[in-house]
Amino acid sequence: MARVGKIERKTKETAISLVLNLDGEGKADLNLPVPFMVHMLDLFARHGRFDLMAEARGDTCIDDHHTVEDLGICLGKALKEALGNKGGIERFGCAYVPMDEALVRTVLDLSGRPYLNFQVEFTQEKVGSFDLELIEEFLRAFANQSGTTLHITCLAGKNNHHMAEAIFKSLGRSLRDAVKITDLKGNIPSTKGSLE
Repeated sequence: MARVGKIERKTKETAISLVLNLDGEGKADLNLPVPFMVHMLDLFARHGRFDLMAEARGDTCIDDHHTVEDLGICLGKALKEALGNKGGIERFGCAYVPMDEALVRTVLDLSGRPYLNFQVEFTQEKVGSFDLELIEEFLRAFANQSGTTLHITCLAGKNNHHMAEAIFKSLGRSLRDAVKITDLKGNIPSTKGSLE
């Protein structure tokens, strides 16, 4: 049975349609008004081996904040939907990803308890026209909506673009490990019997 989450979200600020297939091939079809997020989410999908489709409209004439945050909300909701009761999954994931001089560690737990520990110090405010502070906003929205405990630490880095790439690659790789089916009996990996 395919593990797919489909989300439609419309507010006065954004309209987003997103489909996440956890058992995909790493293909991304992204029509977003924020080019830097197209690049980041393509990396996430490719390294997670997820298929990700997203189309968005937003009030980017003001800034990218609402669109980026709402993409995080939708991706988190899609992950939660695709996982169902989380029976049989590995639950935990960890990935170290280098990008030249940058090195990022992402550790996560699909615990049902949302938390973001974001230890990344960018050395400038923007890459091109993209506000780097929005990466943390995206990840917080993703963690809150998916119920993921998420720790992201930049262990080394000077180039902000490299650091951002390593964040999204490591997120994809750690999530790929966490959603992997390792218990064919479908047991929920918790002594409580539930991950909500």
